[in-house]
Amino acid sequence: MAKKEVTKELTLQIPAGKATPAPPVGTVLGPAGINLQEFCTKFNDATRDKMGDIVPVKITIYEDRSFDMVLKTPPAAFLLKKVAGVKKGSSKGENVATISRDQLRQIAETKLPDLNAYTVEEAMKIIEGTARNMGISVKE
Repeated sequence: MAKKEVTKELTLQIPAGKATPAPPVGTVLGPAGINLQEFCTKFNDATRDKMGDIVPVKITIYEDRSFDMVLKTPPAAFLLKKVAGVKKGSSKGENVATISRDQLRQIAETKLPDLNAYTVEEAMKIIEGTARNMGISVKE
């Protein structure tokens, strides 16, 4: 079997289990020529257990209009806001929330496969930096 040639690679962030052929999914994937309903069904089935989360998905589209998709972990900022119970981070540098070290560790363990880190401690430092930029402090 000959190798399929990749025509496009896209990354979208879609709420888990809620992909529909309507915008924004349809406007991005429609011009690529893939079957929108097939993509939405596959995505919704794969993310049903993560309802309520934002799930990044990397879509590789081939010349025969077939596609592969790889689900990533939710963005660190989304997980931090969810754990801290805030709607958005700080834009002016003030402290908007505080999370515990255990909560930081849970987020780091979730994000570890997608981060450029080998250990949970390294991942915790990366997530802690994101939290600091969002105005979320970490208590010992």
